[in-house]
Amino acid sequence: MKCIVIYESKYGYTKRYASWIAQQLECELREKKTVKAEEMACFDVIIYGGGLYAGGVSGISLITKNPALISEKNVILFTCGLADPSDPENIEHIRTELKKVIPSKIEKNLTIFHLRGGIDYSRLGFVHKSMMAMLCHMMKKKEIDDLRAEDREMLRTYGKEVDFVDVKTAQPIVDCARQFDCCL
Repeated sequence: MKCIVIYESKYGYTKRYASWIAQQLECELREKKTVKAEEMACFDVIIYGGGLYAGGVSGISLITKNPALISEKNVILFTCGLADPSDPENIEHIRTELKKVIPSKIEKNLTIFHLRGGIDYSRLGFVHKSMMAMLCHMMKKKEIDDLRAEDREMLRTYGKEVDFVDVKTAQPIVDCARQFDCCL
């Protein structure tokens, strides 16, 4: 079966995971902006990775706006964000937002994974820097006992570079693709 890894990455964390996955599967790796929707019809397994921004997945429209092209394909979606994927509350929030945009036509062949990325405040664009500043400001107004562990960690690391990328956490994605007899 023919497999492709497609990604959109603004700060490089998603790209690191996508590159590792494609290397492990010895399959094609493409940045979303270089992929025409109709090209996805040539693949049996499509792995799409996008960064999480305010609950949405960057570039996911390639998947969500083309259900007719991919409804019979095996689609693996992975998100990459600052939110800790070992926290059930984070996963519930991400999945709730995804349900709003994923067409029912592709749900049956869709497998979703969540990976942890990082943040480097010095590289953030104006909009993302402003959003993080507002979030930090809101958290500082709360009582310390009302903050989740992840919130306290965000306050502690605000303004710094934090990198949680661990490519080994992407192994389940590789294993999932291989169960479709993809690549290796």
